[in-house]
Amino acid sequence: MSTEKSLQARSESKCELCGATESLGVYEVSPNSDGSADKSALLCATCREQIEAPDMVDVNHWRCLNESMWSQVPAVQVLAWRMLKRLRAEGWAQALLDMLYLDEATQAWAQATGEGNDIEEAVKHRDSNGTMLATGDTVTLIKDLDVKGANFTAKRGTIVRGIALVADNPEHIEARVNGQQIVILTKFVKKAS
Repeated sequence: MSTEKSLQARSESKCELCGATESLGVYEVSPNSDGSADKSALLCATCREQIEAPDMVDVNHWRCLNESMWSQVPAVQVLAWRMLKRLRAEGWAQALLDMLYLDEATQAWAQATGEGNDIEEAVKHRDSNGTMLATGDTVTLIKDLDVKGANFTAKRGTIVRGIALVADNPEHIEARVNGQQIVILTKFVKKAS
């Protein structure tokens, strides 16, 4: 039986990520791909294009991973993990990624993409208005914030200079307020103009 026929039987002729039934084709999951059904997935044209062109990603299309990430097929699990990792700046994607469990071999396969640095650079810190933040920027607090463990409230309108970005979490920045180094959620700041 050919790889494509095996995948069609396994997936009931549906995209194994989004469930679409049109424009299906074999997608070999690198770098372990050997052309077999075990190392491939049956994907629609939309999923294939967006996996291969990260700058063309429609974030809402990938909400389908809420279901497909639970697949028992390692190749599908790998693709789901990679896309959730790429989209982790979205709150829902990070929540799904936190729930997703992969065995050691599958996790190693998922991480062996050769694009690790690209994924790390994809972490973007944005303020409450969606404006990009960078290390050293000045921001203004848009809400009174109770600072746990420091016994003070950072007041709305406080100007915070020289912020630092938290590398692995796009929702956090670090800065010094009232002489204390604190972590601030990006949704509570706006970039000063």
